[in-house]
Amino acid sequence: MEDIRRRASRVLSGRTVGHASNGRHEATEIQLLPDPRPVVEDPVHQVVDERTRALLAYRRKSIVPARRGWLLRRALLLSDLLGLLVAFFVASMLTSSAGTTLSAPEEAALLALSLPVWIVLLKLHGLYDRDEEATDHSTVNELVGVFHVLTVGAWLFFVLIRATDAWALPLDRLVIFWLTAVLSIPTIRAITRAICRRSMAYTQNAVIVGTGPVARLVARKILRHPEFGINLVGFVDAAPATRSGHLGNIPVLGPPERLKELKSELGLERIIVAFTPDSHDYTLDVIRTARELSIQVDIVPRLFEVLGASSSIHMLEGIPLLGLPPLRLSPSSRALKRTLDVLGAGAGLLLLAPIFAATALAIKLDSRGPVFFRQLRRGSGSKTFRIYKFRTMSLDAENQKTDLQHLNMHADNDPRMFKISSDPRVTRVGSFLRRTSIDELPQLINVLRGEMSLVGPRPLILEEDEHVENWARKRLELKPGITGLWQVLGRSDIPFDEMTKLDYLYVTSWSLKEDVRLILLTVPSLFRTRQAY
Repeated sequence: MEDIRRRASRVLSGRTVGHASNGRHEATEIQLLPDPRPVVEDPVHQVVDERTRALLAYRRKSIVPARRGWLLRRALLLSDLLGLLVAFFVASMLTSSAGTTLSAPEEAALLALSLPVWIVLLKLHGLYDRDEEATDHSTVNELVGVFHVLTVGAWLFFVLIRATDAWALPLDRLVIFWLTAVLSIPTIRAITRAICRRSMAYTQNAVIVGTGPVARLVARKILRHPEFGINLVGFVDAAPATRSGHLGNIPVLGPPERLKELKSELGLERIIVAFTPDSHDYTLDVIRTARELSIQVDIVPRLFEVLGASSSIHMLEGIPLLGLPPLRLSPSSRALKRTLDVLGAGAGLLLLAPIFAATALAIKLDSRGPVFFRQLRRGSGSKTFRIYKFRTMSLDAENQKTDLQHLNMHADNDPRMFKISSDPRVTRVGSFLRRTSIDELPQLINVLRGEMSLVGPRPLILEEDEHVENWARKRLELKPGITGLWQVLGRSDIPFDEMTKLDYLYVTSWSLKEDVRLILLTVPSLFRTRQAY
């Protein structure tokens, strides 16, 4: 314990590194505070940023607990009640009252009595708690849960009224109620979450335990995704790393022993435990202290690079084990994936035909050249194919590439990727097509031809594919996709190495459920304040 105290009282100061960030922190500066004992004045409020101060001021003035969990649980409960009421009234309007023994007041009373039962079922399925726990939780993640609750609940209700024979309820009314609820509850939940995310109460103050490379990686991801609703207050570390990092102006607030003070002063709601050089027992004490303070604890697991969506936790006499399934995709799984591709691409081409026609006309009127742009890409099994896109650049775009190398946004840290913000080669119509991702729609043709998939690894040009490491070439076991983890999480903002890791995780943990989830998540990701280059 004396050793821990000595490490916690180290005084390191004045460490500054330079880096430009596209997040809210512009300069990269890691500040280290002096030992907090004795505290003459509160050093925490001297180093936190304006956003944190504004959040604290809002919480002090709020007459209700201004916390994400408090806000979302109540808002979602009200949204579910509204969704159930909508389903009830739609079912009543679309079916006649013939065949039921209940009068209108009795039906209303039955609805009022059943509403608490529905809420309890939703609560038992954990549909009011995940927002506070998971940073990236969305309505898409709970579609299956809502479907299960409504389906089981509706048919249990049907069996109950038939078994008791207390009253007659037409089956068509129950089916319409179920179908409407399946649509209305997720829709209203999505709207409710969108509204709540605009509230300052949704934002959680968080610190990262550690200052090493993994801690800095976590910080960069948080800053890149403001939609997570995490306000990164700073780092806590008993022995901060001496190497420079690529962060924003984020202070190091001292050792983990200050968690109680940070909870009191900053309303800390979440800590993220990244890798630290501290002992196992010391880190356990930090985690136990945080849980005693009612702080959400997230732990970055060792070997996190190989953990994907299909990873599972099982127990061995009290020891949790993370299970990774074998690296194989059965013929039936490939057939299911191909079926989804054909049905989705076929329906997409039919429904989007008017947009294709309007886009082709706009391109022709805007600049000289063909409507489609075709480029050689690396496909499944290392085969090459020509990808289809709507043309968004001038005809001589490739010839200008050499002269524009100095504008490459990845030139300083990752020249393997060539992306230019506000690319001068992009046409007026092309700029709109890229912002809305309409330029990607012709890839549906590639999907029908069997060269691409709706969801998959990023289709790399041949020059980029040469830089993929051997272990990451597993990504070529599945066809490249129009969307994927890279699209949902960051598109052009994601560095090359990180993008190949995401592709590896996708391929090695593939599931049809994950494909559907990524397709549903792609739509809102297109509307975030992020450019596609």
